[in-house]
Amino acid sequence: MDVDTAANTDTVRQTLQDQLRQHTETLAALVAAGADPDTAGEDPQAVAARTAAARQAIEETNAALARVAAGSYGRCERCAGPIPAERLEILPHARLCVPCHARGR
Repeated sequence: MDVDTAANTDTVRQTLQDQLRQHTETLAALVAAGADPDTAGEDPQAVAARTAAARQAIEETNAALARVAAGSYGRCERCAGPIPAERLEILPHARLCVPCHARGR
């Protein structure tokens, strides 16, 4: 995603806000299921794992929204190079370009 224009920035922000809303709704449902796992019919460990994943997604999405606000969205946090639009379309909260991500493993 090219975030150089105000319209593109608004689109990115809206996409991230939509994802944040979805993650928050998922977390709320999982917390409710975790409060009474017998009625939900789910394994408590599975609910706990999905809850942790939802919390992580919320954290990553909030961080991406902060980068949009700061004007650094779409830039690699490690090398400061651009993150390709294709990567951002697949993973809107990406913090690193592919080469830096691969080096971090």
